[in-house]
Parts: sequence; C-alpha cells; structure tokens
Amino acid sequence: MQRDEKAQMAEPNLSILKGRDRGNWIRLRTLILLRWGAITGQLSALMVANQAYDLSLEYGLCLLVVGVSVIGNLIAMFIFPENKRLSETENLLMVLFDLLQLSLLLYLTGGLNNPFSVLILGPVVISANVLTLRSTVFLAVTAIAAVTVLSTAYVPLRTAEGFVLRIPDLFIFGNWVSIVIAVAFLSIYSRRVTVEMHTMSDALQATQMALSREQRLTDLGGVVAAAAHELGTPLATIKLASAELVEELDDRPDLADDARLIRDQADRCRDILRSMGRAGKDDLHLRQAPLSAVIEEAAEPHRNRGKLLLFDYQPAEGVDAVQPAILRRPEIIHGLRNLIQNAVDFARERVWIEAEWDENRISVRIMDDGRGFPQQLLGRIGDPFMRRRRNPEDRSQRPEYEGMGLGLFIAKTLLERSGAELSFANGHDPFLAPSENPERCGAIIEVVWPRDRIDVRAFDIPVTAQNILLGP
Repeated sequence: MQRDEKAQMAEPNLSILKGRDRGNWIRLRTLILLRWGAITGQLSALMVANQAYDLSLEYGLCLLVVGVSVIGNLIAMFIFPENKRLSETENLLMVLFDLLQLSLLLYLTGGLNNPFSVLILGPVVISANVLTLRSTVFLAVTAIAAVTVLSTAYVPLRTAEGFVLRIPDLFIFGNWVSIVIAVAFLSIYSRRVTVEMHTMSDALQATQMALSREQRLTDLGGVVAAAAHELGTPLATIKLASAELVEELDDRPDLADDARLIRDQADRCRDILRSMGRAGKDDLHLRQAPLSAVIEEAAEPHRNRGKLLLFDYQPAEGVDAVQPAILRRPEIIHGLRNLIQNAVDFARERVWIEAEWDENRISVRIMDDGRGFPQQLLGRIGDPFMRRRRNPEDRSQRPEYEGMGLGLFIAKTLLERSGAELSFANGHDPFLAPSENPERCGAIIEVVWPRDRIDVRAFDIPVTAQNILLGP
C-alpha cells in the first residue's frame, strides 16, 4: 500500500482552526441573561438611591432608559430562538446598545460623580474577549468619547433638600483619566490573553488532527496485513477446487474454460493480497523498528525534492554499535517528518540527519546549509501562528508558507508528547564572513529522548528478526 505523499504533507484546514468567526459563537440567550443581570442591578441602585439616600433624581427618565433594555430583551426572547448564534455585527450592536444605555443612565445620575461610572468598562472588556480587533477598537473609542462627554455634561445629583452632590474637578479629571487608562489597558490585556488562549487551542487542535491522520494511516496498514492473511485460506481453497474442476471437465471445453478463469482470477487475487500484505506489514513494522528505519520513513516524502539528504547513525563512544529498536509511534514519525520538511524547505543543497545513542539517551540532529532561523525569533520557535515579514527569497523557497510556525509547533508538541526534548540553534557565527562559516551553517534542531521512553526493551516487547534489519 503506497501512501499518498500529498495527503501526508497537507496541513489542517487553518481557516477553520484559526477561529476567525469566534464572534459568531455567542448565543443570544447568554447576552439576554447578562442584560437581565444589568437591569436588576440598575433598578436596585435606583431603589436604594430613592429609599435609603433620598436622592432627587429624574426617576421617570431613568426608568424609561432601563425600560428600553427590558423591552429589547423581551423582543429578543419572543422573536428569536434561545439557541440563536449571533453574528459578529449582531454581537457588536448588542454590546454597543448596552454601552450607550449605560452612558445615558450615567448622564441622568451625575456623570462621573456617580461611582458606578466604572461599569462602562464592562462592554469594552466583553468585546475584547469575543469580538474582532476592529469591533473592540470601535467600542473602546466610543466608551472614551462617552466618558469624556460625561465629565462635563450630566444631570447633577441632588438631595431632597436641593443640595448638589459633586466631587472636586480634580477628582473628576482623575476619574476620567483612570477610566480611559482602564479602557485601554483592560481591553489590550483581555484581548492579548484571549488571543493567546485561542491560538494555543487552535494549534493543539491542528496537532491532534495531524496525529489522528498519522494514526489512521498506521492502523490501515495493520488492517491490510490482517485482511491479506485472513483471505489467503479461502482463495487457496478456490484455486484448489477450480484446478480439480479443470481436470474433471476435459470433455466439456466450455465449462473447463470457466474453471480456468476462476483459477486465474484466484491467482490474481492472491498476488494482489500478497502485495498488499507485504506493504501493510512493512508499514506496520510490528509496531517497532530500528532507529534508522523510523528516521528514513519520516524522511521518505522529501527524498526527491531537489535537496540531498545525508544520514549518519553513530553510537556514543564505548556503546554497542547495534542500533536500538524503538517504538514506531505516529507522533514520532510525523514530528520528525515536519522537522525534516522545514530543513528541506530552507536548505540550499544539503540536509544532514544524524542519530546517536548511548545507554541513557537517543538523539536525532537535523541540520541544513540554509540561512538558519531568524535570530530575533530564535527564542520563540515552537510558538503557534508566529508571523514575521517574508522576503522574496522566502517566497521563492516556500510559496505556500505563511510564516505561522504551525508546522514546527505540531512537530514540537508531538515529539514532546513522546518524551523528547527539543532545542533550536543556528550553525553559523554572525561574526564570521559567509565563506568562513562551516558547511553546516543553517538551522540545527536536536531531538533527545530518554532511552527508556521509546526503546522497545523498556516495554518488554520481543525483538523479531524482521525488526532488527537495518533497512537500506
């Protein structure tokens, strides 16, 4: 069974994974419940102001403003189903309505003299968490404009005796500054944290998809091998019966030809299943294989891409030269394949893949003769969706590459899942001229496993004759 190399190297559907439409994930019911909570709080505050503090407010207008929110909620509840998912625009309009309603209520109750003016931060923070950057900036600007207006234009707070309750202008200015800073800081902070969480979630989902695809291919090889084995016996029976019929039907040429056809087709089915079974067994490797076989299987899709792959397998000094047999796990193969793909994409002519082992560790080092990793991003390699500007040479080497770092993140996550530690470095010295740098002057990626994490001897798996072959 030959694997489709294009399917192997295909990336997950990033338009789905990156969650550009997360603003469409919010249910109408969620915003309705939040608004009912806000309405309850506003009515409670008006009641306390009237009964406990005997403040003279425009209660009619205040109740009218709160009533608009009540009517909006009732209309939304009766017209739309509870499980309706709002679009980005609908979410923006809902949050903008709450912001303007709260601003109008603050205008009627003292503006920035009202201690509840800090609640104007709520809609902006919600937008930073669930809406796009454009929507968040729009709401933040609207909130700052509303606070600026409320600092000078408002209906004063008065007691029943007619005294005006107001704080000094310096404190009004301080409240304005603090709310403006809080709007900017909290929206940036909330958005940064939310984007980081979404990015990691998307990248882990892509990693799981890649691992699942590799696992399906591995399982398929086992199914093919088992099917070839199980179908061998009935096909042999059909061939035997058809051969006997050919001998007994010498006097019936027409029936004898049919019997020969059955025998020939049984032979053909046997050959097909034998080929499939051999490919399935080769693919499965009885769940274990020599270190070199696993590495070369990972590198196989990139052998004919115009770059020379050089392999070197050496034991550490004083260690047995026999290669360790390791678990042939999908995450190891797919992770190494992504690292080798990255080296091939950015190498000029050669890629070196070296493996070394001792009693305690197994390491694989992948090097190329390209320009290496960007120095300013070296500490961030392995972060998902890491963008940087691309120069024309990058586009010519890898036109489909968007610079998001997802492939390296998937490789790093899968290999770390198998117990490996990864390190990234460059082989060139920035203080030397290009002609003075060594041949292996590009990117260097080293993957190191504790031997007991992938060596079959640590899992009491018998090593068969088939599995200790060193391969080509």
